[in-house]
Amino acid sequence: MAVTDRRTARHGDRYPTRVADRPVIIDRAEPAVWSTAPGLLSAEELAAHERDGFVSVPGLLTPEEVVGFSAELDRLATDPAVHADERTITEKSSGQVRSVFEVHALSRTIADLIADERVAGRARQILGSEVYVHQSRINYKPGFGGGGFYWHSDFETWHAEDGMPSPRAVSISISLTDNYAHNGCLMIMPGSHKEFVACVGETPADHYKDSLKEQEVGTPDQESLTALADRHGIAMITGAAGSATLFDSNCMHGSGGNITPYPRSNIFVVFNSVENRLEEPFAAPAPRPSHVAARRFSPVA
Repeated sequence: MAVTDRRTARHGDRYPTRVADRPVIIDRAEPAVWSTAPGLLSAEELAAHERDGFVSVPGLLTPEEVVGFSAELDRLATDPAVHADERTITEKSSGQVRSVFEVHALSRTIADLIADERVAGRARQILGSEVYVHQSRINYKPGFGGGGFYWHSDFETWHAEDGMPSPRAVSISISLTDNYAHNGCLMIMPGSHKEFVACVGETPADHYKDSLKEQEVGTPDQESLTALADRHGIAMITGAAGSATLFDSNCMHGSGGNITPYPRSNIFVVFNSVENRLEEPFAAPAPRPSHVAARRFSPVA
């Protein structure tokens, strides 16, 4: 079906995007926390996640584990086969590795971490169901030139281009380097997960290859971003290596470039509820490749 045939919102779509000529902010219909069952996250942490859309976990990894996972990231970044793989994204300017997608399929070490109860268990607790890996990647932001990520809601992209029905998904970013306010740390607008910004513009075919380096389609307009920032403020997520942040799929977030000498690297995993499995894209001509958006929904064991 041609892109232009998809310019009418699908019947029953609560979050129509890329179908109108002006942006719209839509109130979210679903909770961020789907269960009150006991687990690794305390009741206070779950309440913070529901309120703010994110919760930080200091010391998720031990110092020894940080050393081991950092060595694994270095191995992957310097492996010629990985560098040539379609799952590897390089910086537009330098050609350095920016991200490696579906990394749990390339590294048993990282696959084991994703399945660890400290990681997957917290996702199950938040989403109130079994979960599967929608996306995994490692992100490198080297000193003196690591590029930023413009403001965006992941759910807007996953809904429009992957067919994720609702924002019943949670991401976890596990830091392998110290995160400072000055080296391109993650920034989140607390509470923004409760508002969905419908974007303008059609989704070009195969544009995902460029969007993974620098997103343009599906980015919010400046007026909407200003309104959200004025309403919610901006939190800068800092912390020592080994810390982690879980954040809702609809959080408005981004990060600046890194012109400091201090690199920022992380392991990034998206868990989706098995009850929220992907359909056909809501605003794209075809689904993105499976290494970007998995279409096997087997629960993480």
